[in-house]
Amino acid sequence: MLTATAAGTLLGALWFVPSANATQDGPVRTESSASPAPQVTTQARAASTVSDGAASEPRLADTGSFDTTPYVVGGTTLLAVGAGFVVYSVRRERLGF
Repeated sequence: MLTATAAGTLLGALWFVPSANATQDGPVRTESSASPAPQVTTQARAASTVSDGAASEPRLADTGSFDTTPYVVGGTTLLAVGAGFVVYSVRRERLGF
């Protein structure tokens, strides 16, 4: 019964996860741009002229990654709790409870 409840809860939670659809909301562009936009060329020139001591190394963009520490701590905690349940059940079985 507990397994069925956990499975139902998981499926219910996954129901609200957004899906990545490959459809467009707007009309499709039919024209192709042969020359880059002025903003793109200006940004490319600015990126190529900026140097902070290491001219040969490419500079990577800041991706704005989020802090994953709570997820790592939570996952490790749940892993430890699961391992504890396994150890507890094996111990109970060997002692004949």
